[in-house]
Amino acid sequence: MTHQVRAVVARAKGAPVTVETITVPDPGPGEALVKVEACGVCHTDLHYREGGIGDEFPYLLGHEAAGTVEAVGEGVTDVAPGDFVVLNWRAVCGQCRACERGRPWYCFDTHNARQKMTLADGTELSPALGIGAFAEKTLVAAGQCTKVDPDASAAAVGLLGCGVMAGIGAAINTGGVGRGDSVAVIGCGGVGDAAVAGSRLAGAARIIAVDIDDRKLATAQRLGATHTVNSRETDPVEAIRELTGGFGADVVIEAVGRPETYRQAFYARDLAGTVVLVGVPTPEMRLELPLLDVFGRGGSLKSSWYGDCLPSRDFPMLVDLYQQGRLDLDAFVTETIALDQVEHAFDRMHHGDVLRSVVIL
Repeated sequence: MTHQVRAVVARAKGAPVTVETITVPDPGPGEALVKVEACGVCHTDLHYREGGIGDEFPYLLGHEAAGTVEAVGEGVTDVAPGDFVVLNWRAVCGQCRACERGRPWYCFDTHNARQKMTLADGTELSPALGIGAFAEKTLVAAGQCTKVDPDASAAAVGLLGCGVMAGIGAAINTGGVGRGDSVAVIGCGGVGDAAVAGSRLAGAARIIAVDIDDRKLATAQRLGATHTVNSRETDPVEAIRELTGGFGADVVIEAVGRPETYRQAFYARDLAGTVVLVGVPTPEMRLELPLLDVFGRGGSLKSSWYGDCLPSRDFPMLVDLYQQGRLDLDAFVTETIALDQVEHAFDRMHHGDVLRSVVIL
């Protein structure tokens, strides 16, 4: 049996997305069919449309999603029809060298659905991050489904599927932010603001938000920043040092992904401090630093993949914190939109008007 559903498709590099009818197969072994309830519009979806991630067009966009399992294939035991789930793009294999060493958040062989969703003419679709959730239904590997509290708002908790988890995890999992630490976050989009919220959850004493947009800095303050720096007007390295007794922050999280902002992060940390790169650079970018400074300042220079998260561990915990009122995921939802408004959401994203637009299905 197959399912005919409406979905958002990027057919060619740079071309406006279209809403089309696609074919979704019933789940095979190890797969799950999910009725999507909400899906956030992420910069990664725009990167797919612009050809910045690959050229395997047509793409089925959307990946920050929550919904209800409709059916599962043979051998699936962790989720069942009727379960409310958040989708993730790193379903761990349990067998690679990272998993066998007890570090499944670094899994090197993550799973996706084996069957392909297709256009009406049979053309195979490439689902964004192996999910493809700007669709009424999508087919994923069962391990991409994490069961959470069904009373939670799908629009809010679906954002854990990518950007919000990346930022929170960059602070807590990768950066190891702890009670009393000083933290600076450079770049206050969705991921950076999530890093601010994660630092607050971890008990950081001083959280310095850095951006060139006062609107974004105001949002960062609402999510827990104790201080803000507009780097268009002020040298951020000097400002961060001044706010930390002249030393620099214990942890600096770079959520932009550019050489210029990475250098700022490097020099804005304290001796033996930690820099976490969670912003995604483009292939042509290059970084040059004096090797003596890398040696002499000590500490750690880290990259954060998906917030080094383990969805089965982190998603339910963060949803519980949200339900308790300790993590304001609703603050990340700027607007809710329909499936045919994704292109408009991309335009608003370009202008910095939204933290997240969320498609409601």
